[in-house]
Order: sequence, then C-alpha cells, then structure tokens
Amino acid sequence: MVDPAVFKAYDVRGVYPDELDEQVARAIGRAFARVLADSEGKPATELRVGLGRDMRLQAGDMSAAYAEGLRDAGAGVLDVAEVGTEQLYFAVGSLDLDGGLMCTASHNPARYTGAKLVRRGALPLSGDSGIGELRDLVLAGEPAGASARGDYATADVAQDFGTRALSFIDVARVRPMRVVLDGGNGMAGPMIGPLLDGLPLERVETYWTPDGHFPDHEPNPLLEENRQFVIDRVLAEGAELGIAWDGDADRCFFIDDAGRFVDGDFLTALLAESIVGKEPGATVLYDVRASRAVRDVVERAGGTALVNRVGHAFFKGRMRETGAAFGGEVSGHYYFRDFYCADSGAIPALLILELLSQTEKTLSELLAPLHERYFVSGEINSTVEGGDAKMAELAERYEQAGAEIGRLDGISVDFEDWHFNVRPSNTEPLLRLNLESVVSAEHMAQRRDEVLDLIRS
Repeated sequence: MVDPAVFKAYDVRGVYPDELDEQVARAIGRAFARVLADSEGKPATELRVGLGRDMRLQAGDMSAAYAEGLRDAGAGVLDVAEVGTEQLYFAVGSLDLDGGLMCTASHNPARYTGAKLVRRGALPLSGDSGIGELRDLVLAGEPAGASARGDYATADVAQDFGTRALSFIDVARVRPMRVVLDGGNGMAGPMIGPLLDGLPLERVETYWTPDGHFPDHEPNPLLEENRQFVIDRVLAEGAELGIAWDGDADRCFFIDDAGRFVDGDFLTALLAESIVGKEPGATVLYDVRASRAVRDVVERAGGTALVNRVGHAFFKGRMRETGAAFGGEVSGHYYFRDFYCADSGAIPALLILELLSQTEKTLSELLAPLHERYFVSGEINSTVEGGDAKMAELAERYEQAGAEIGRLDGISVDFEDWHFNVRPSNTEPLLRLNLESVVSAEHMAQRRDEVLDLIRS
C-alpha cells in the first residue's frame, strides 16, 4: 500500500524505504506520464521528460525507478544526471521538454527521498494542480503501460545553465571580497562553484562536497543550529558575506558581515531593488508574510509591488500572468521571469555579489535602513484546533478596530503602523503568525504578544 501522505502540497516526499521506495517510484513515473499527457493533450509516447537527481544515497536507484516508470508509460526520458533542482528546471525550459522530475528531498534529513515535478515551461505540479491527480492514479494502481516503450538519453546542461545564470549580472563589475560558502554537503558545490570560478573572490568553502550522509549538518539553513557555524566562520574570517544553500541548492541564505542572518523579506527587498534598477518599472511579487520593506523599496525604486499567496506554484503562475520580473518569499525562494519563472539559489547569490560591488557598501550597511525602520516577529506557530474559526474571530475583532482586512492567504490585518498575517498549516493543526511594526521593536513585541494571546486563548 502507498501512503497517501507522501503526496504533499508542492512535491512528493517521504522516508526511504518505509514510505517511498523503488516500486512506488516506478508507479509515480507511470502516473506522471499520464498527468503530463493529459496536460499536453497528446499521447504519452510523444512526451519528452527531463529527469535529474541530487546526491542522496538512494537517489541513483530511485531516479532509475522513476525513469523506468516514465518509459513504461511510453514517455522518452532525458536524464541530466546529478544536478541542482534549478538545473533540471533549466533543462525543461531551455530544451522545451514536456515536463521534468527531480529526484530530491530538498532540505530534509538523509533518510528522506522525494520528487519535485514540473510541466512544460517548468510550471510546477501542486496540490491544487496535478499532484492530486498523480496521487489518485498511483493509489488506484499503476496505470497500464504503453505498447511502445519510451527511449532514454542523457544530456549535460551545466555549461548552458552557467551561461544563463551569469547573464543576470555584469561579471566584470564584481570586486574582490572574501566570502564564506556553505554547501551543506548538497548540490551547491558542483552547481555554484563553476559560476564563481571567474569572479575575484576569496572563497572559504565549507561542506562543499556532496555527501548524502550529511556528516556535518542537515542541509537546512533555516534552522539556527545549521547556520551558527557559518555565522562564526564569517566573523572569524573577517568575511564580507556568508552564503548557505539547502540540499538541492534551489534556496540560498545570507549572513552579513556583522554575523547577522538576513531575513528572507529583507533579502527580497535588496534583490528587488537590483532587478528594478536593471529593468525600470518592473513588477515584483512578494508574499503575504513579508515586511512592508519590500513594497516600500520597490515603489521607491519606481517599480510595482504585488502581494501574493505563499507557495511556488502561486508565484510561478502569477509571474506568468503579470509579467513580473522577480518574486521573493520569506522562506528563501526567489523567482526570476527570465529563468522560466523558476526559483534559483544561484542567481540571488550572484546578484548580491554584484550589488555589494556596485554600491561599494557592506551587506550590513545596505540592510541598516531596513533594520532601523521595520521590526519583524519572524514566523511563530501555535497549535490551534478550529483554525478557521479563530482566523474569523481575529478578522472581526481587528476590522472593528479600524484595520483593513485581506483574505488572499489566511487573513491579513493592516493598520498604518503595524500589520500581521495568520495562515493555517497545510498539514498540521497550526496557525502561523507573522507580524511587523514600523514604530519600534518594543511596539512589535507588544502587538505580537497581544495577537498570540488571542490566537492561543
């Protein structure tokens, strides 16, 4: 029996081999071909599907099983081998493939495996579009195979990917600087390393070699225990910057020269300023949890800022609808229109290196105006049964107090000098609070505690 819980909101993920093994992977491959065939309106035997894998110990066997399932269904497979997730997205977009499957469990511990799945143009499957159909096909039993077995070929996309990523910056303008790099024993080393070879950087590389055992730390820089050593190393080395990537390297996180972790919304603001500087009037998307710093910075630079639902499927879809040049999420996902609207862990790193060079400022200096103006709580989770009723209660209370109420994603409550968003978890009885004051840290703490008391009462 296949556990339906492995089919998540944005991917397929579970413990290997207890929840996901090669037999399930083969079934997923066959079902994925059916989903793509329905999406493209053509037989599975006419499909070309990209396939990539990360460095996890089980990735080779699982990737081979996905390939077998796709080929059983009649789809042709183009295997780009061991890559970062965005390199698989690049292959799907640049080679005009019908879809792609990346065998990865992203930032999860070593015992996990999974798959990220995209349609033509690197548009993701999600719980709202595609993953539900995939789940139903797999749970109903493996779809019947095709009369003609799909072919299998390999490709190396590293060089073309590097050319595209580097096209986002003026390489000649990057100045010498010392940078601490943490690959987390994931795919950042082989994916990012070649892009930096032509830049005048003094690189302090840590955990730069892929190793599916993750002997040093889990590849999740969002957890404080996984980034403290980067902070310590930046300070010890007198580095201007620290950059850490997650396991499949499609997210990057920054430590400034003062050893301070850079919040995702503040990083979004800096990246947005860079993008609008290159494309005057550009549209930028930011998520409902984000600091007002994003909107303020974009509008001050002459761009248009649009708030968006959380989740890569919602960002990538709306970028296509609006033509937005860039989108950023608090969670560290950064999307680029000219990279198939896909998220990238390479392009933000390059843009920040360029921005530091052009401004001749340190990262802490660039961030100082934001830290002085915007005071954020970070995301705070509360276990709540009946989350919908609680959100309705909050909306009613604060609307009566004069707030503007938004319901794009959970509820957003906006006053002139503070605001917050409360969203439910997709998988647990949790409400997630993000709150900001533009008055002071003390005012933020006061309002945070006020809202938490209401949520938890």
